Amino acid sequence: MVEPNHFRVDYAINPYMDVHHQPDPVRAREQWLTLVETLQGVGADVEVCEQRPDAPDMVYAMNLGLVLNRSEADRRVVMSHMRYAERRMEVRTAQPWFAGHGFATSFIGRDGVGAHFEAGDAFAYGDSLVVGYGPRTEELGLKHLATDLDVRVRGLRITHPGMYHLDLAFCPLDETRAMVCPAALDDASAAALLELVPEPLVLTEEEALTFCANSIVVGRTVLMPACPDRVRAQLEKWGFDVVLVEVGEFHKGGGSIRCMTNPLDVVHGRDLPVVRGGEVLLP
Repeated sequence: MVEPNHFRVDYAINPYMDVHHQPDPVRAREQWLTLVETLQGVGADVEVCEQRPDAPDMVYAMNLGLVLNRSEADRRVVMSHMRYAERRMEVRTAQPWFAGHGFATSFIGRDGVGAHFEAGDAFAYGDSLVVGYGPRTEELGLKHLATDLDVRVRGLRITHPGMYHLDLAFCPLDETRAMVCPAALDDASAAALLELVPEPLVLTEEEALTFCANSIVVGRTVLMPACPDRVRAQLEKWGFDVVLVEVGEFHKGGGSIRCMTNPLDVVHGRDLPVVRGGEVLLP
């Protein structure tokens, strides 16, 4: 996670951002600290990276890079290449942080050159790295991810402006279940995602726009910023504990709980099969 020492709205690169509607810094810090404490309380370890003063969106740590560990001794991260120039300086601070914590770092593109990739679009799920593309990540980035990481990449085209990263519309819960909002995707991609998930909890557009899919799972606990009644009922029926954490100040920048966290424990060969040379599948 990234400590919100300089969190504010300096520009508008998604539908939620309004420079005239600033987050309250005191309330934002309180919410961030509560999220950290809640994560630790359910058994997660939290590492903290400092925020650089000129990078107000750096608090959305998920978008800094995609971690994929080949072994305990071979820890890797693919750094994001942000679509918008306003965010690209974040990676110049995050890369040394990852390197200092034992991760070998690589890049798909950097400094405005190469394919765009933002890690908020990527999930290890089933037999693939499931990656949304369109608003932020480019289709060309899927090929680079597949070949660089030796994985199968399943690309899904995002079309909804309010769900510009896949993690606003998709939340894996376990090996067979996930929250899915088909309205975020084109028809072929929505059908492909619903086919991939054996037991989907299908979210309406209205439900997804509460940021409920932008949640994280620790064991059988789902940490959520909001949970519509129907969604809660299904999660509890499946045996999950729902824990709500208020992060409304961070919604003003267009992100929520999953955006504010970046998992460091994704393992190649355990969470994601090895596919030599990589493979890209599109609907």
